[in-house]
Amino acid sequence: MITRTQEEILHRINQYAGADEDLFGFRRDLLIEALDVDHARPFLQPDITGEQWNRHRWDGYADPEAYGRQYLLFAVSKILHHRSGSAGRAVDKLAELAWLLGRDDVVTAMNNAPYPMYGAPKIAVFAEGLGWPLHSRAEDPDWRDAFTRMAAGQPCSADGCGWGCED
Repeated sequence: MITRTQEEILHRINQYAGADEDLFGFRRDLLIEALDVDHARPFLQPDITGEQWNRHRWDGYADPEAYGRQYLLFAVSKILHHRSGSAGRAVDKLAELAWLLGRDDVVTAMNNAPYPMYGAPKIAVFAEGLGWPLHSRAEDPDWRDAFTRMAAGQPCSADGCGWGCED
């Protein structure tokens, strides 16, 4: 459940306008989804209805937590596949989600965690802080082991990485 007020969210959106730390607007986009239709109106198409907005927000998931849990699995997948751009975006979006959920402790822990290995340490801190599982039950144990290694700042494989995480 979002603990921030609409005014706090709007203030944060305005802080990101033109800020270097949100160059492509991923954080801002996530924050806009936390607004009700009346507060989001300046960012929306003029004819969108409240019902349409509610169906569109959170990529169609029921609420920000459901969206966040699914996005966490997406983030882990991008990290494991050594997709630096997507992984970086995921770190940003999950940090904003933690802020929306009122988890400043998680935001601080993420900010203090190192980034190398595609943000795996930051994502691990996020998941642990919220008590959310990192992996679906269907995940291959080798992938779990690779993520655990990366979250510890090590290459994905003890035998060496062919994708570049040792660079």
